[in-house]
Amino acid sequence: MFVSQRIFLTGGSGYVGRNLIEAFTRRGCEVVALARSDAAAGVVEQRGARAYRGELLDEALAAGMQGCDVVVHAAADTDHVAGGERQRRINVDGTRQVVRAALQAGVTRLLLLSTESVLATGRALVAVDERAPLPRRAIGGYSRSKAAAEQIALAANGERLSVSVLRPRFVWGRDDTTALPQLCEAVRSGQFAWISGGHYLTSTTHIANLCEAVLAALTHARPGEVYFIADQQPVQFRSFITALLETQGMAVPERSAPRPLLWALANAGDALAAVSGGRLRGPLTRQQFAASAVEVTLETSKARQELGYRDVITRQQGLDELHVLRETPSHAGRGSTSVRGSGNG
Repeated sequence: MFVSQRIFLTGGSGYVGRNLIEAFTRRGCEVVALARSDAAAGVVEQRGARAYRGELLDEALAAGMQGCDVVVHAAADTDHVAGGERQRRINVDGTRQVVRAALQAGVTRLLLLSTESVLATGRALVAVDERAPLPRRAIGGYSRSKAAAEQIALAANGERLSVSVLRPRFVWGRDDTTALPQLCEAVRSGQFAWISGGHYLTSTTHIANLCEAVLAALTHARPGEVYFIADQQPVQFRSFITALLETQGMAVPERSAPRPLLWALANAGDALAAVSGGRLRGPLTRQQFAASAVEVTLETSKARQELGYRDVITRQQGLDELHVLRETPSHAGRGSTSVRGSGNG
């Protein structure tokens, strides 16, 4: 059973963070959310958290964690295109500073939200589980920086600080300002195309299921362990994306491009970016390719057995909810969203 706690949350104004605040406060938790701007502070306070003004890399970060039982580190730069030094500073240096601050503040538990992308190579990941090693060479800056963040956090696991990691795949659902807006924009701009028809499987994670997994992890996660999180069953990538776009009243184009061609373009584009110092880029990065061009399915039995993680919403219920929110926007409440937004899942 989840025990009410005082939680320090990074990334509270983002898609996952906003929903976590509501999930925590519904369980009677007090949430202190890091906010780097007035706008971010307004978002987290509207959701029920107390804003702590500061930056992820602030030396004074520990002051905001004083009196907290747990730190949930959800902040990240999820850019799959540019990556670069900013992404490294936020994901790597930011995690290092969060760990350091938690130890200084006497917090005894830290939960890092990571991603299955730490395993991405551009090849299919089929029913992969937590025993899979990190690849020797990361596919891109996002994978590289998140893998480094995991290593930093897990290295701090010990008597003073218990550290665990969750790796969700393709977070989606209501209030989405990440994947769904980007998909809609790709269709509107004419840039959307299936990769070799899109007939391969993917795991997904509804935002409500991710929040449930976080709550379960705060009670049951074993120190030093990593857990994959996903909806109950994988789904064909094409059918899921089609259904997701249909909730926004959008027809999906039939255009398709062969996988080998796109892999070649991604490699050439990344090489061009490296040579030009990022000034020139191709139409696709290897990081983007790895996220959406091949099967990525996760085995979640460890989380289900050790954490007691269970889906609280089915994929069809999540799609139905998006339909309802679009049709009745005036009744959608603060958890609703338009199809415009920014970021990545």
